[in-house]
Amino acid sequence: MSAVVPTFRAGENNGPESFAIALPTEAATVRLAEDLALCLEPGDLVALSGDLGAGKSFLARALLRALADDDSLDVPSPTFTLVQHYNGRLPVAHYDLYRLDEEGELDELGLDEWLEDGAALVEWPERGGKSLPRAALAIQIAIEGTGRQAVLTATPDFAPKLERSLGIRSFLNAGGRKSAKRRFFCGDASTRSYESIRLDGEETVLMNAPAQPDGSPLADYGVPYSQVAHLAENVRAFVAIAGELRRFGLAAPAIFQSDLDAGLLLIEHLGTDGIRSAGPSGGEPVAERYLASAQMLAHLHAQPVSRTIALDKGHPYEIADYDRRAMVVEIDLLPQWYMSYRLPQADASSFAAAYHKAWEAVLNALSKAEKGLVLRDFHSPNIIWRPDREGLGRIGLIDFQDAVIGPLAYDVASLAQDARVTVPPELERAIIDAYCAARGPDFDRNRFETAYAITAAQRNSKIAGIFVRLDRRDGKSGYLTHLPRIEAYLRRNLAHDALAPLRHIYAEIGLSVNGS
Repeated sequence: MSAVVPTFRAGENNGPESFAIALPTEAATVRLAEDLALCLEPGDLVALSGDLGAGKSFLARALLRALADDDSLDVPSPTFTLVQHYNGRLPVAHYDLYRLDEEGELDELGLDEWLEDGAALVEWPERGGKSLPRAALAIQIAIEGTGRQAVLTATPDFAPKLERSLGIRSFLNAGGRKSAKRRFFCGDASTRSYESIRLDGEETVLMNAPAQPDGSPLADYGVPYSQVAHLAENVRAFVAIAGELRRFGLAAPAIFQSDLDAGLLLIEHLGTDGIRSAGPSGGEPVAERYLASAQMLAHLHAQPVSRTIALDKGHPYEIADYDRRAMVVEIDLLPQWYMSYRLPQADASSFAAAYHKAWEAVLNALSKAEKGLVLRDFHSPNIIWRPDREGLGRIGLIDFQDAVIGPLAYDVASLAQDARVTVPPELERAIIDAYCAARGPDFDRNRFETAYAITAAQRNSKIAGIFVRLDRRDGKSGYLTHLPRIEAYLRRNLAHDALAPLRHIYAEIGLSVNGS
């Protein structure tokens, strides 16, 4: 059943619209604070108004504790200091303007500068007058009976975030989890986000993955990139592939509650450890864990895959082919984004023509590769290490919704040439050896090695373009720190004879086999 939540509508001149929420208990106020905490982003100002004793400080304190994931966090009142700063996942400043004598004094408190990188909670915002920036969310709190009432007024930009968060709360309520505690868990390069849901000593994960619009059609294809590349646009793919993986005896998350139309899933929490020495996103590769992951892939690749998977209500999900068009549109990202970053003055059109011609010859060799279920992003951020389990159960799988039917070597390459941490050549070779050994004595290693080199180069060419695009289009500059690693992997790949047609092309952008 889809969640039912209050809906904001733009008022006159695209202005804000308001609605009221009853808060009969302090626990209800804390839950609202958790819902708000998961909406906030840098630049958001929340204005808290109400009489003395109405509950402004209580709501602010609960919100700050939710952001810090610390129910005992000391949150002193800023009545005398005027502002308190909290530097967590999201930097937040807590202002109390009750003692502000003149509007101009607000400039001395650095609110505008703070909002460049953080969020702000402002009690008694009316004391700030015209000097106060526009509130993304204004909350008027009042005593009502034995509880409180909060009137929320959101800007058109903030309203969709708040609607979504309240929809998640409604989803949890519908599943019998009204008292559940919500905390930020993680996000990724996509629009998906994940929450930790805690209730009665148990922890699950909320996947927040609203269906994505198709985007503009690509000129050369007539349809959006996501369709050409066969990227999942809703959670149905995750549900289908998770069921298939569990059928194979693998540790994909169980799904406890779902609203497929809303893009909400409550799934099993597989753990927080990873195959690196400091979790999924930190430290160096741990050889034992990478080798175990390779052996898990060998098990997966020995399983017969059903292309059509039944979902609830009889709706089938069809696993797409990782076809030539999908591979080409991905490698197009290198000339489109990476080349202009690395060689801004170069002739991109002539390079792209030669690049495509060379890749056509290389991709032809993949027609002989062994095909099966390709998870497509099988590397450290998406692999959970579970030391308390045995065998295949040690490897927890997430983020597999883009799975396709394609060359099986692809997932081995994504593991052995991990995009987020440098895998030394000797460990890469050990991973390949472990995989091939697990496939058995009749495994065609020569065919595999050719497919491995091609799919690794294809994947790394795509990733090089994606990381530059994340920086230039999406403002996520942190991904550029990974580029030298991707470039080094490409140089390794180019050493294989199957990639000989590409060598002179990549040398033009500084990526020769023995280059630096």
